[in-house]
Amino acid sequence: MAATEVLDGPDVARAIQRIAHEVLEKNHGPEGLVILGIPTRGVPLAARLASAIGRIEPGWDQALGQLDVTMYRDDLSRAPTRAVERTALPPAGIEGATVVLVDDVLYSGRTIRAALDALADLGRPKAVRLAVLVDRGHRELPIRADYVGKNLPTALAERVRVLLAEPDGRDAVLIEGAFQ
Repeated sequence: MAATEVLDGPDVARAIQRIAHEVLEKNHGPEGLVILGIPTRGVPLAARLASAIGRIEPGWDQALGQLDVTMYRDDLSRAPTRAVERTALPPAGIEGATVVLVDDVLYSGRTIRAALDALADLGRPKAVRLAVLVDRGHRELPIRADYVGKNLPTALAERVRVLLAEPDGRDAVLIEGAFQ
């Protein structure tokens, strides 16, 4: 399948750095921030975002975790199931915190709806915000990202693939499919 690279490694790094600044600006600093990555690629992106925030605000005690939403999805009967991963919250939890959910691609909104349901079972955050590397449109639910690395309008027949150095060996965002 032919693919077009729309972001390379330096582009991904710049997007994460910009999102880190935006998160800190909107939150008025790092106090009360909890960064939660959604598996699979949201987890390394969350770690990179937390690291970028830590470089900007050196005294920040990185409140970083991951939130598996597999069992909260509404499409388990239709989609191929994947192994349930662990949910790991920072020691202080999420109660009263500003939680920033991190994912790689925002598409239909169903993963984020599942994440909101999962969060409701874990505590009551002060606020929940969403950071995504790519927003490709085609929402099925009324969900939007607060922080976006790249808005990437796509056709329904196209697929957006995010590659990250941690699992894939390099950073890139590719569009595959019907554009050829």
